[in-house]
Order: sequence, then C-alpha cells, then structure tokens
Amino acid sequence: MNKLLYVGVLILACSVYGQQTQPVYIINGDTLTKPYIDLREVVVLPSIKFKSYDDYVAYYRLQRRTVKVYPYAKLAAERLATLNQRLANVNRKRTKKRYAKRVENYLDDEFKDELKQLSRSEGRILIKLIHRETGFTAHELIKKLRNGWRAFIYQTTAKMFDINIKTSYNPTDVEEDALIEYILQKAFAEGLLEPADKKSK
Repeated sequence: MNKLLYVGVLILACSVYGQQTQPVYIINGDTLTKPYIDLREVVVLPSIKFKSYDDYVAYYRLQRRTVKVYPYAKLAAERLATLNQRLANVNRKRTKKRYAKRVENYLDDEFKDELKQLSRSEGRILIKLIHRETGFTAHELIKKLRNGWRAFIYQTTAKMFDINIKTSYNPTDVEEDALIEYILQKAFAEGLLEPADKKSK
C-alpha cells in the first residue's frame, strides 16, 4: 500500500513539475500554452463573373490545362535550381556545357513521352509557366544552358506548331495570364497544387 502511495505521489509530482516548466497563458478566461494560436493562411479570391457561356467554357478549359501542366513548370524550376547549384562549383565552360547536356538528356528521357501528349494549347501555357517559375523564358534557358544555335533550332521547330518559346508570363497586362494566375492561386489555396519553393529559385 505504501509503495502504491509513493508511486502515486511521484506521478503527481512529475505531473505538477511538468506543468510548471511550460508557461501558461490565460487569455479571456482560456488557458493556453502559447500566447498565440497558429492559424493557416487563408487566401480570399474574388469570384469571376463570365459575360457569356462561351467565356465560362473557355475558363474551365484554361483551368484544366493549367492544372495539368503546372507540375512540369515546377519541376523545371527545381531542376534548374539544382543545376545552377552544381554548376556554381564548376569553373570550366566546357564542363558546364557537358553537364547541362547530360541534364537535358536525362529530362528528355524522363518526360519526352509525357510532353509529346500535350496539346498545342497546353504547350503554350507550359512555356508561360516556365517563365513564371524560373524567371527565364524557355528560349533564354536553352540559350543560357546550351547555346544560341540550339535555341534558334528549338524556336524554329516550336513555331511550326504555333508555339513561341520566347513567350513571357505577364499577368499584369495579358488577360489570359491574369486568369492563369487566378487559377493557380485558387489551386494552391484549395490544396489542388503545391506551389514551387521560392527559395529554390
């Protein structure tokens, strides 16, 4: 019986001591262990008003395409950040070009079949989102990582499919880009898409 009493007192003492080591805040009659409450950021977006049914359909097509291709643009930004970190430790220009070529071949092998399945509209959106995520147009990236001639070849080929790899992303002045930005912010807020880590850029 005494042993049981000692054990009970010991547990009670440890419990009281544990409570005393953690600060307690009383706010409006509520006892809290922190002087604040962690709240998730809430993004409030205005609802879009469509002028016609055709505008409504066009928006939802744009939404479907944007959500589909954003992960590729995000991946491009992540790969570019990794590439830049590794190239920062390489001094020789030739070695840099060789490494960039290796990364290009890797990405080509990994995503060639998936990217071939994209429609022209999805390809055009992807070009814009690459600029959004990396800060460079697709043309600038190719020219920077490979050479001007390769960038010219890619641009010429893309134009055959009515795609311009020099296209930039401008949600301030271009209506479609503003809609894309709205779609992305809504998808981020709803957890449908995860935004790229801005620190990696």
